[in-house]
Amino acid sequence: MTTPNWLTSIKFNTDGLIPVIAQDYATGRILMMAWMNAESLQLTAKTQTAVYFSRSRNQLWHKGETSGHTQQVHDIRLDCDADVIVLSVTQVGGIACHTGRESCFYQRLDMTGAEPVWQTVDAVLKDPADIYQSKENASSNINNTVHKEIIHKHTISNANGLSSQAAQTAILPQLDRVLAERKQASADSSYVANLYARGLNKILEKVGEETTESIIAAKDFASCDKLTDEAQYSAARHELIYEVADVWFHTLVGLAWFDIESDAVLNELGRRFGLSGIDEKAAR
Repeated sequence: MTTPNWLTSIKFNTDGLIPVIAQDYATGRILMMAWMNAESLQLTAKTQTAVYFSRSRNQLWHKGETSGHTQQVHDIRLDCDADVIVLSVTQVGGIACHTGRESCFYQRLDMTGAEPVWQTVDAVLKDPADIYQSKENASSNINNTVHKEIIHKHTISNANGLSSQAAQTAILPQLDRVLAERKQASADSSYVANLYARGLNKILEKVGEETTESIIAAKDFASCDKLTDEAQYSAARHELIYEVADVWFHTLVGLAWFDIESDAVLNELGRRFGLSGIDEKAAR
């Protein structure tokens, strides 16, 4: 895959990583520091949700994938040496730290005494035990938290741990409800509200655009060999899933324009199940 021109300006370290600081979009408060590699940075720019790279797990880390506390990215800035990035984000749930606090920087050095001492100055907003439940419950938290607070391109992309039943019974109805709400929201309040404000043609344009990108991703994936380069194979597979999710998502946005909910499509698929495709087509 061709490296975008904007990415070549960045000075990654010898491990292919760059430090990233997440700053609250509304208040300017520093929320956390993490790392990104080229792939996670591209995904962050593309999805406008924070995707980091976990050094301990040696894999991409979608912020909020187990807690539901995702980050909507409004702005990405590069410093003068091109080796540090700052994200301006809206922190879903108001909790960025795994300790259940708003910020990971909750310890302040008190220098008033004879010897400086670290003091905890931020309260725990939510018990971590309640945030990080079992993987199955965490998936439910993603559905309930993310889609209530922010519906945004790729917010639903984390399919790990979600059963097909959960996807059918939780995600789609929630999307239906949120999409209906976004139709009444101000254009600058969310990505979807902005799409609705720009009209049906823009929505259909996005459906076509994402369909083309999914075709390209499929062709890229088809050219990969898992035995030759497993990392490239995994990345290409991941990209295809992302692009298909984009097609589905923008198609749902289009359906919602006409006040058609997802269950209408599911019912149609259910009607066709078990029928001969040739007979079904002939009966149209």
